[in-house]
Amino acid sequence: MKQYKYKINGNLYNVTIKDVEDKIAHVEVNGTPYEVELDNNVVAPAMPKMSAAPVETPAVPVTPVKQEAAPAASAKGKGVKSPLPGVIKDVKVAVGDVVKVGQTVVILEAMKMENNINADKEGTVTAIKVNKGDSVLEGTDLILIG
Repeated sequence: MKQYKYKINGNLYNVTIKDVEDKIAHVEVNGTPYEVELDNNVVAPAMPKMSAAPVETPAVPVTPVKQEAAPAASAKGKGVKSPLPGVIKDVKVAVGDVVKVGQTVVILEAMKMENNINADKEGTVTAIKVNKGDSVLEGTDLILIG
């Protein structure tokens, strides 16, 4: 499984290539699964079973199979971002909670280590953008503080 980040016309696409069988690639774009038919002239890359390698960002963007409208920002506030790719182990706050600078808001497992993700400003939690068990990429908004 390989993961990529693409920015096309200002929109961020998180693409995961799950596997390639014959001329069909099973991919997920921003959480939505797709089956992509490869061109006859393209040789399908051998996909590793599991990799602990960091997320790769190719230099050449690709055209997405299906474009979806970007979700409207329903909550306002500054995002606490993931400093590295990993899996959400726990969310320590709820919408409406008042947080202080340095307070742990999320626990992120990365490279088999649990990392406390702390609030970088004081305020009220206006939105929680992740759930326990979610895989996130570096720079993903975890919670919003208003």
